Amino acid sequence: MNASLFKAMLKTNGKSIVSYAVGAAFYMFLVIWIYPSIAKSDALEQLFKEMPQGYLSAFGIDGGMLGDLSGFLAAEYYGLLFLIILMIFSVVTATQLIARLVDRGSMAYLLSTSTSRSQIAITQSIILVLGLVTITLFSILPVLLGANWIIEDADINILRFIEMNIVGFLLFFVISGYSFLFSCIFNDEKRALAISGGLSIIFFAINLVAKMSEDFEWLKKFTIFSAFQPTEIAKGTVDILPVSIALGGTGIALFVIAIVIFKKRDLPL
Repeated sequence: MNASLFKAMLKTNGKSIVSYAVGAAFYMFLVIWIYPSIAKSDALEQLFKEMPQGYLSAFGIDGGMLGDLSGFLAAEYYGLLFLIILMIFSVVTATQLIARLVDRGSMAYLLSTSTSRSQIAITQSIILVLGLVTITLFSILPVLLGANWIIEDADINILRFIEMNIVGFLLFFVISGYSFLFSCIFNDEKRALAISGGLSIIFFAINLVAKMSEDFEWLKKFTIFSAFQPTEIAKGTVDILPVSIALGGTGIALFVIAIVIFKKRDLPL
């Protein structure tokens, strides 16, 4: 890693990272705030019973409010918005950190200094992962700090909530990994963004379809999003260790491959 480059890239991308993180934290506070009224609403539970089962399953609310705050967060935040926020961040930021610099000629300037290609790639990957960690932490802190303040005797299983965030982070560690890989492969920023973004959207769509009906469950084998099951984690029916090891190992492998490719490939001057 290059310390000077790290400081410069952190300054450049810091506002974006903070914006995503603060947005996530604000929404989490909002969800916690409305939870007491939602949890006591018999009308809402009746509405869930009347809605199509496939629709409820697709968005992780097939079990209603799941009886506690961690289950409510799994359905209300981690089942959709968390995925969208981190998917956009992962794809866009990974593309900007390498492909944009190459496409706009800024990479040639960096390479004219004493900074090696490996140092550049490693530093940029650290910025990307640091952003993921920050957004994930800002999703966790409102619950740890605000749940008992906003809700009297908040009924939340902290361990399961933390497990939910660990697996969520590792999921996007992998998505960031292949987005960073495409960013290192292509000189064209738009092409890198289109491929990594398109692949992520396809994975996301396949996951939704797979949840809607038992007839389509086989599609889960073809999407990385099937590794993240927030509702099941909230219920305590998932052992996160195997999936965490698999996601962590895959993410590390993708980043290593990306760095090696960037180090060896020809770049436009």
